[in-house]
Amino acid sequence: MNATSNDKAARFRSLHEGTRPLALTNVWDVASAVVAEEAGASAVATTSAGVAWALGRPDGNQLDRARGTAVVSAIAAAVDVPVTVDVEGGYAASADGVGETVAVILDAGAVGINIEDGDRGPEELVARIVAARRAADAAGVPMFINARTDVFLAAVGSPDEQLAEALARADRYIEAGADGIFVPGASTAECIGALTAALPVPVNVMVGPGALSIDDLGRLGVARVSLGSSVAQAAYAVVQRAVEEMASSGTYGATAGAVDYGWLNDLIAGRRGNPIVGGGLSRV
Repeated sequence: MNATSNDKAARFRSLHEGTRPLALTNVWDVASAVVAEEAGASAVATTSAGVAWALGRPDGNQLDRARGTAVVSAIAAAVDVPVTVDVEGGYAASADGVGETVAVILDAGAVGINIEDGDRGPEELVARIVAARRAADAAGVPMFINARTDVFLAAVGSPDEQLAEALARADRYIEAGADGIFVPGASTAECIGALTAALPVPVNVMVGPGALSIDDLGRLGVARVSLGSSVAQAAYAVVQRAVEEMASSGTYGATAGAVDYGWLNDLIAGRRGNPIVGGGLSRV
C-alpha cells in the first residue's frame, strides 16, 4: 500500500481523539460522498443499508462483495478525506472471506471498516475481526476496525443485562483487534456513560432526531457519532413526498430547498464552488 493510504489511516484514527466526537453523516454513492466532503465532513462513512438499497438489494448481508466494494472504490476515488466502510458481516460467508474483503477495500483506498455481530453472535465476529486485522497488517495499513454489537438493537433482557452483555462482547472484540466499539441502540446518558467509562477504546453511538447532542455525547466520553441509514431514508422520503404531492394537489413543494443543479454538477465534475440552496430547476 502507498503512503497516502497510511496517511489517511493515521488521520482517520486521530479523528477519534479530539475533544469533540467525530461526526459521520453516512453516504451511499459518489454524489452523497462528495457533497458531504464539500460541506465539511472530515471523513466519509458509508451506510450499508443505503448502498444496498441504491443497488436494489435489501439491507442485512444481502449484498455481494463485488457490488459492495465497487461502490467503495468509486467513493474513495472521488474524495480526499478518509473513507470508512460498513461491510455488515464482512461480505463473506467465512472469516477467511472477510480477510479477502478487507484486502479489496484497502486496495480501493478505504482505511476503516464497521463489522457487526448481528445474528451471528460474538464468537463468529471475534474470528472475523482477527481475519480483518491480519489482512490489514499484511497490507501494511493501520486500518481502523470498528466492531459493532447489536445487543441493544436485539433488546433481549433488561437494560442492565443488555449493558453487561454489550461490555462482555466489546472486551472480546477489543482483544481480537478492534480499534473501536459501535453500540447502536445505546441512547441514554446513563448507559452511554457506562460504556465509555468501561471501555478503553473509542465508543461510537448512532444518533438521530431526539438523540443527545454531539456536545452532550462528547461530555459523556463518546468519540464518534453516526447517522446510519437515516440520511438515505430522508432522501427517499423526498421522492415519496414529491410523488404524493403531484398526485394529490398537483404542486411541487416537496423539492424546495434542493441544492443547485449547476453547483452539484460542477462538484461531481471536480470543480469546487459555493453551494446555492434554492431548488433550481434541473437542466436535464
